[in-house]
This record gives sequence, C-alpha cells and structure tokens, in this order.
Amino acid sequence: MSVEFAAFCELHEPRYRSYARVWFQEPGAAHRVVRLALRALAEVWPAVLESPNPAAAAWQILRDTVTEQHALAGAERLRPNVDADEDLAILHYVVGLATPEIADVVGVDTANITSQLRQTDRRRATDW
Repeated sequence: MSVEFAAFCELHEPRYRSYARVWFQEPGAAHRVVRLALRALAEVWPAVLESPNPAAAAWQILRDTVTEQHALAGAERLRPNVDADEDLAILHYVVGLATPEIADVVGVDTANITSQLRQTDRRRATDW
C-alpha cells in the first residue's frame, strides 16, 4: 500500500463509513461495504491519481459499491433513485458534513456544493 493511498484512506474512510451507515443500518455492514470500495479503489489507485480529480473518482467508486451492495442486500427500492445532488444533501443534512468537507470528499468545489444543495432544497420543497 502506497503512502498516498494510506493517507487518502485515513482521511476519507470515516466519512465514507458515515455515509454508508445511511444505507446500511448495521455498522458492520457499512464498514464491510466501505472496505470493499477501498479495495476496488486500491486496484485502480495509480489511474485514479493520474485522473483530473482523484477525490471525485474515488467517490464514484464508493457510490457504485454502495449501490451494488445495497441491491444485493435486497433493498434496491431505496438506493437506485438517489442522484448525486441527493447524495450531497445526505452528506450535509444526515451525515452532518459542512460544505467544505463535502467538497473534499466528493471532489467538487465548495461553491458548487452550496449551489447544488440549494437546488436540491428547492426541488424537494416543491415535492413536499
């Protein structure tokens, strides 16, 4: 394991686990799903580092792993319809991350996160 990968995991794993707990109520399941995502990330780590946005690439691997494992657990009615904007709302309102933390986790600038959260609020307000 490279030093860079170890540092990335140390920084992001707790946040990834908090996010996964939204979808997998049992902490052991959330931990297992995050470990699966990190293993998948480790397999492509050199390519991720060469990508324009390593945090965004890693976040996508986590989202894909959560979606796949959630479906395998038989709870597909909830996860597949969640779009990226709703994930940001989950990270902010449910997990409790501030917008700079969300930006760091998903690899998007803070202003973009703020804008997307406002759009999600407006869209949901019309649905209520």
